Amino acid sequence: MGQIKVEKNVGGIEGLYIIEPAVHGDSRGYFIETYNKRDMEEAGLNMEFVQDNQSMSCKGVLRGLHFQINYPQGKLVRVIKGRVFDVAVDMRKDSKTYGKWFGVELSEENKKQFYISGGFAHGFLVLSDVAEFCYKVTDFYHPNDEGGIAWNDPKIGIKWPEVVGEYCGSADPLGYTLQDGSPIILSDKDKKWGLL
Repeated sequence: MGQIKVEKNVGGIEGLYIIEPAVHGDSRGYFIETYNKRDMEEAGLNMEFVQDNQSMSCKGVLRGLHFQINYPQGKLVRVIKGRVFDVAVDMRKDSKTYGKWFGVELSEENKKQFYISGGFAHGFLVLSDVAEFCYKVTDFYHPNDEGGIAWNDPKIGIKWPEVVGEYCGSADPLGYTLQDGSPIILSDKDKKWGLL
């Protein structure tokens, strides 16, 4: 034990965890354990991962907010290059924090990981020129099981860092930019999600 530090129920939301691995560095570079089942179980995290995924995105890309309808996935996410603002929104109807969000910056520098239990919508915004994003999931991808909500839903009120613009009645990012003028870029599908 001792290779990770776990902060439980971050933002006052049960099921969200920030995990900080021990970084062993010297003049040659560094080494970290990105996952250790024993350490996770000692911290009370008893998930079983079935798949690892990796994506690359450019500055201003916003992926989300996505959730799985019938086959909820837990996700352990981290950034290996660049930096992103990562967000989870509680979608569990019986939860006292339903509709509440929490966000954290993940970067290659801070090496933080964010574990999001099943039942949350998830998304991230790329703040660096490029970001490489890695995540482990607790269930396989099931086609036609994905749902989503608008990244800019005013009722949820996510405070995306560095984003300027006004809500125009839809998830379309038209009229939004990063502070440096970079456009917010969404997939066609993500532009069409509705409100919570």
